[in-house]
Formats: sequence, C-alpha cells, structure tokens
Amino acid sequence: MTSLSIQFNQQSAISNQQFSQRVILAHDWLTGMRGGERVLEVLCRSFPQAPIYTLIHNPAAVSDVINAHAVMTSWLQRVPGIRQHYRYFLPFFADAIERLHPMAADLLISTSHCVAKGLRPPKGARHLCYCFTPMRYAWLFYEEYFGGNALKKMALTPYLRRLRAWDRATCNRVDRFVALSRHVQKRILEFYGREADVVYPPVNTSFWTPDPPESFGADASAYDLIVSALVPYKKIEVAVRAYTRLGYPLKIVGTGTQYTRLRRMAGARIEFLGRLDDDRIRDLYRHCRLLVFPGEEDFGIVPVEAQACGRPVVAYGVGGALETVVDGQTGIFFHAQTEAALLGAVEQCAATTWDPAVIRANAERFSEANFISGLTASIARCMRT
Repeated sequence: MTSLSIQFNQQSAISNQQFSQRVILAHDWLTGMRGGERVLEVLCRSFPQAPIYTLIHNPAAVSDVINAHAVMTSWLQRVPGIRQHYRYFLPFFADAIERLHPMAADLLISTSHCVAKGLRPPKGARHLCYCFTPMRYAWLFYEEYFGGNALKKMALTPYLRRLRAWDRATCNRVDRFVALSRHVQKRILEFYGREADVVYPPVNTSFWTPDPPESFGADASAYDLIVSALVPYKKIEVAVRAYTRLGYPLKIVGTGTQYTRLRRMAGARIEFLGRLDDDRIRDLYRHCRLLVFPGEEDFGIVPVEAQACGRPVVAYGVGGALETVVDGQTGIFFHAQTEAALLGAVEQCAATTWDPAVIRANAERFSEANFISGLTASIARCMRT
C-alpha cells in the first residue's frame, strides 16, 4: 500500500501534496510484457508499495519492476497449464475477478481491457479505470479472436450475451474512466454510456532513440520491419503476402498462433526473428527503411517506438494510428487491408524523403512525462468527485 505522494525518476510522479490516500492496482493478467504492462510498470514505479490484483501471474514473463510488488492472483492461477492457455478460460474470467477481495484502500487504479475494471473496490475507495478498450472479446473482433468455427460460435453466443451484460453492469464500479486514445474514448461512450478523459499511454522516448546522434537521418539498411504478435486480428498475413509478391526484404519480430502458418506462406526474403529483447528491437527500428503496421489498433505503441527512432511508418489508416502517425509527415496511410493498398503505400513511403527529426518530434508527444501529467490530473478529478 502506498500514498499518492511518490517520486518518479527524481521528478514529481502521479502525486499531489493534497493526496495521502492508499493505492492498490488491478490488471487483467500478467503473462507477458506488452503495451498494457508498460503502462502498469509506470504505475508500479509511481506506487512502489501498491499490491497488484490480477487473474494470472507468470513471474518469468514480466519485468522485475512488476515482480517487485505483492501480486494477488485469482483461483485461475492454480489451474494446470493456465499460463500458456489462459484465453481458453475466458468464460471463467468474470467469476475469477469477482472472487478477489482487495485490501482496504482509498484509491483503486485498474488498467483494463478485459475484466480488471470489474474488481470490486474496497469499501469507500474511489476507482479510476485506465481503459485500453472495452472488452474486445465481448464487443469487437469476436471472430478474429476465436475464429469462424460455426459450432464454437453457437456454443459461445449465449455466454457472450451474459458477458456483455456483466461488462456493462460493472461500469458502475468505476468512478472515472480514462481512455488511452480518442478512438477508445468513443467506444467507452458507445458501449458503456460513460464519458472518459484521454491520456495517451507512455512510450519511453529516452530509450527509443535514433543511433548514433551524429548519423541522425543516415541511410537505413535495406529491409522493412514488422513488430507484432502473430495473431489474426493484427493482419500480418496481408503484409506477408504483399512482401512475398514484392520481393523486398522484410523482417518480422514476434510470436503467436499464426507463426507456423505465416512462415509457410512467406517468400524467401521474409525473415521471422521470433521474440527479441528491447535492445535488439531498438537496433532493428533504427536501421530499417520503414515500419509496416497493417492492423487496426486502439492506440499502437509500436509505431510510436519506431517514430521515436526516427523511422517512418506505413499504417492502416484507422483507429489509433490516426492519432499517432501524421500522414505525409511521419508516415503513409493505406485505407484497405489488401496487398495492393499496402504495396502502394510502401512504394510511396520508399519514394519520400523523410526528416527523422520531424518524425522523432511527433513521438515525443507520447512521453512518460506527458502520461504522468495527464493521469495525475485525472486522479485529482477522480478523488474530488
């Protein structure tokens, strides 16, 4: 448990001298280090004594910053194989979060894209939810998460109706929503009927930098880059087919359920690198010709990381990309998830002379300092209302 008057990296963190409240954190699950866990890391550094409530925790898959906290898990933690196959247990997530009983606190901060926002706050506590998106499984991309199998769809449809009802009802446990983008802000209003602040998630622009400074803008290596989970809704297949046709080198960082399938369809000049650490990914960003971002995301941290390294982005022009990429200045949009549309944008991007300093400046809008400032203001509003 910790108070809100905490220092972060020698600077004022999510703090205000009027606050002396006890804080607890909630997160859906801790099974890897993706964008959501990067947000949680900033909160962990701001509130070093705050316990974390979550469905599942795999210490080997998350950072030391997170593991330094007391982590309280649900009954799902005891299910054999849960760390690898947790998505198959979706029908039990709501029950599992309901059975967690957090300790006394004055403020609960949940970081949620699934059920964390449904954690019952302690008596008298305020609840601020940093919402990555209303639950995708219930409201969005249903078939792309679970496939188009008719029997599976028939079996899950009644459950999904109940899940939507539960998801909507538990909005009443949240005192203030904060959306990670304007795109998500609109969804929160549509699905939950609630207004939300917008605070963009933090990107470590001190780490993601061009290298070396004296070669800022030097010619990049002859390859394009994808950094992504290899799952259906990311639309990596579109890029693999396009680059197989194009014959230009493409490096793909990431793993996922489509890894084997994508490798089988890929041409000889497409290289799959699997999971890499941040140092290696930064090196790839710094020296690529451009980043390809073919999916629809609620925000999308990867394009911001690439821009922080001074590299342009070819992105599907919907969702969060419209807020992170400036068409014609830091990248190029394409407007249909087809090989032809993607290749047209790649050709245009490759023919454009880019200013890495301008690209980098755009990424700095999403710094950790700006995230901390925005969330501090939202916490203050939450505690006042």
